[in-house]
Amino acid sequence: MSWTERTIEPLALARPGVDRDAEHRTDEAWLAAAWSHPTTRVLVVSGGQVLVIDDTPGGTPDDTPGGGGAGGAGPSLVLLPSFEAPEGERYFLGTDTDGVRHFALAAESLPGRMDGEARPAGLREVGGLLSRRDAGLMVHAVALENWHRMHGFCARCGRPTVIAAAGHVRRCPACGAEHYPRTDPAVIMLVVDEDDRALLARQVHWPEGRFSTLAGFVEPGESLEQAVVREVAEEVGVPVGEVGYVASQPWPFPSSLMLGFTAQAVSTEIRVDGDEIHEARWFSRDELAECFEAGTVLPPSSISIAARLIENWYGKPLPAPRR
Repeated sequence: MSWTERTIEPLALARPGVDRDAEHRTDEAWLAAAWSHPTTRVLVVSGGQVLVIDDTPGGTPDDTPGGGGAGGAGPSLVLLPSFEAPEGERYFLGTDTDGVRHFALAAESLPGRMDGEARPAGLREVGGLLSRRDAGLMVHAVALENWHRMHGFCARCGRPTVIAAAGHVRRCPACGAEHYPRTDPAVIMLVVDEDDRALLARQVHWPEGRFSTLAGFVEPGESLEQAVVREVAEEVGVPVGEVGYVASQPWPFPSSLMLGFTAQAVSTEIRVDGDEIHEARWFSRDELAECFEAGTVLPPSSISIAARLIENWYGKPLPAPRR
């Protein structure tokens, strides 16, 4: 079986979490009752960070953390009863398999913990180590908090907007316009040549040796496949032909949806743009393994879809990135 036919490993931030129960978002009576229920739990988020507790049991065969090992211990979210939650905007996240309702609450700062065990953490650090339920809750909460924090005014008339639909809409009382959470589609692609070598590149602001796949935002009026072809040509000057979809993953830094592809190069001559890309190289599997061993090439973060695209071609897990 060709590597292009292999099923990609689970993506850390795209694992199924909870039922989002979207039909309840405009039912204020239902939301009020859900908030007041004694089993309801609240995830407090502030500036993209939440509280976690390390070394808690987690990871079952159907709930393997995306970036950690199967089974064993890992971090878990600090989820508060609603009566312990601080003041702030509420977002309804959904219902888990045990029937527990979950909300996020955007606060000015994270609450203190008397037991001293909890610590603040961001999605890049722990997203791949959390259970699928916790990862799903956190990525949803962080994405909503990012959007609300940066979109408090109406794009039509400039007046302040208010939260609606349990955090999934902002409504303008002045002109009646409704605004929905922003999601920016971006393509990310592993380009290969006729010798099955992979094209990896280093951005200008990355540290020496850090290589990854090419990526870029989809432009207005452009299909995903057209975006792949354009971005590869713009960044490294390589024309590509056949393009194949692989997988997608939310990437709320602050609001991207990463859409993974493979692309077949028509030629191998590289001309980097010098603006975004500093260096690009073709690698065989053996060459990449030698570079990993020597430390001259550093792989992308394991939480990223780039790592999964490269692994799918490479045929085995990438080494852990060196700090």
